[in-house]
Amino acid sequence: MTRFSKNKSFYKIFFTLTASIALQNFIIYAVNLADNVMLGAYSQTALSGVALVNQFQFLLQMLITGVSEGIIVLASQYWGQKNISAMKKISSVGMLMGLIISIGMMVVTFTLPEQCLYLLTNDAAVVAEGAKYLRIVCFTYPIFAITNVLICTLRSAQTVKIGFIVSASALVFNIILNYVLIYGKLFFPAMGVRGAAVATLISRIIEIIVLLFYIIKIDKKLNLKLKDYLSLDKSFFRDYVKTAVPVILSSAVWGVAMGVQTAILGHMGDNTIAANSIATTIFQIVTVVTYGSANAAGVIIGKTIGQGDIPLAKQYSRTMQLLFLGIGITTGLVLFAVTEPVLHLYKVTAEALILSRHFCHILSITVVGTAYQMAVHTGIVRGGGDTRFVLIVDSIFMWLIVLPISAIAAFKFNLSPVIVFICLKSDQILKCAVAVVKVNRYTWIKKLTR
Repeated sequence: MTRFSKNKSFYKIFFTLTASIALQNFIIYAVNLADNVMLGAYSQTALSGVALVNQFQFLLQMLITGVSEGIIVLASQYWGQKNISAMKKISSVGMLMGLIISIGMMVVTFTLPEQCLYLLTNDAAVVAEGAKYLRIVCFTYPIFAITNVLICTLRSAQTVKIGFIVSASALVFNIILNYVLIYGKLFFPAMGVRGAAVATLISRIIEIIVLLFYIIKIDKKLNLKLKDYLSLDKSFFRDYVKTAVPVILSSAVWGVAMGVQTAILGHMGDNTIAANSIATTIFQIVTVVTYGSANAAGVIIGKTIGQGDIPLAKQYSRTMQLLFLGIGITTGLVLFAVTEPVLHLYKVTAEALILSRHFCHILSITVVGTAYQMAVHTGIVRGGGDTRFVLIVDSIFMWLIVLPISAIAAFKFNLSPVIVFICLKSDQILKCAVAVVKVNRYTWIKKLTR
């Protein structure tokens, strides 16, 4: 067997999965961009308020991603064995976990919106705008959880196009409803941030309706039914908890850390909050292929190990490392090129615009590291069955290195937002060394199926 794969079917599957997942993520982030641009034109304070609320959405997204990736790790190996019954039982456990997390966050943010937002900033005007948005948008959390668990269950069986269709339907309705409800068009009153929240809620409802129609009427691979989610198998529950809890904790560590990062920048002023929101949104859109490739790697590696072909899994891992580097370099160049045209869409202060430009340029460099180490860790290593390693690496780098250094830079030495931002993103380069050693030792290959 050659060191790198020459199998055309591997490249076809990898790029098809990557493209489909990337398109889905692109549309999801395009919805956020539409919110940002329209709210930025309406009011910079509204933009900043929603940017802070999005940190709670990001935390939820990270937790539900952990739940969903736990499903993918196990279900992909069962898909390699064509064990559909086991895939359904794993998905049922994941659905329960997702609902517990999302409903818990909905209750907390609905009852204590101002208190939650004051954790991220001390700007009363920004908190007031954010609270208006949070009280409505929190009702999307359980819908988001159900939709993502179902999409990732289908993704485990290499069904990915429906994710794109679902997200596309949400994008269209979200943009139209944003325009109508934020500014008060077509006889509707101008609702500002509340309008943006209502638009997001309606879009989420449309998403889940489209997805359920596909599952009930079209999908033939898994044939998912409501009854599959009304019971739990204890043995599969134990399997899921053992595999998925480290993934969920890793996502939680990352999500909370992003909230802390936002809080550090949030205490450096309204312009810094707005700039971070703008740069992060652009970064998320440009890096959809990066995150799509990580998801594709997880499915491919999991299925290959489930089939019992360990030498092939090793060959795929070597090949994908080169692909990740190529994707990272390309993404960095694209991010640098699109920064200026996209920034012209925003109507914010000159200082916020300058900071946004600096933040984007920094990200265009660190994204090369992100594309490699993130895809290796969350795609190959986690997809291969070693779900604890990513938790350990993220915890050490984020909580023992990045956040302490960044907090000291911001609050003790009062360094500029640009220097603090560099500190916050430094782990994306540092973790590459760990990724190279881990992935090429192959200790991550673990067969998890019964």
